[in-house]
Amino acid sequence: MSVITKDIQSKTSAQEVLELLKEGNQRFVNQDPKSRDSQEQVNLTSTGQFPLAVVISCIDSRVPTEMVFDQGVGDIFCVRVAGNVINQDVLGSVEFACKVAGVKLIVVMGHTSCGAVKGACNNVELGNLTGLLEKIKPAISIVSNRGVAADDSRFVDEVALENVQLSLDTILHDSPVIKEMVDNKEVLCAKGMYSVQTGEVELNLL
Repeated sequence: MSVITKDIQSKTSAQEVLELLKEGNQRFVNQDPKSRDSQEQVNLTSTGQFPLAVVISCIDSRVPTEMVFDQGVGDIFCVRVAGNVINQDVLGSVEFACKVAGVKLIVVMGHTSCGAVKGACNNVELGNLTGLLEKIKPAISIVSNRGVAADDSRFVDEVALENVQLSLDTILHDSPVIKEMVDNKEVLCAKGMYSVQTGEVELNLL
């Protein structure tokens, strides 16, 4: 099938979804994407959608989620917000994706050289961005407490990775709906890091 059907969605495990995303990223890196008829996919999905995963990632223009995983129309939900932080609206979106639309895998994906993380590290203050960057500050504290110096070349990327973990923790803590589904093995969670240098995603189950 050129699109995900309800039958395919129901029969595909979260582990299989993870492997599909990994395979898609490998195609992206190898510059060998699947051949798709986008108009056919638009037509076939016009009456319903049955995505396999929901991916929460950064708004960074270098990280186009569907392209990175070589996915087509109707294949995955994408939630994008600077620094892939979690708020009530993101939680509601994830709850819809999982409880209503039937996805099997939640992915939070950070990336290298993240501007939001750099902004948080530099204590940037700018309108509503100030509050957003505050959500990244706990990751900075954790990385600092591990002994990584702020001027270390690894610092920003270490904070970005820790921020992914904290975002997943927040989802499970602040959404009883998702927590119950995860506890019942209906949904699995994964953490991802995208390299803006290579196009590769390191993706692992939580």
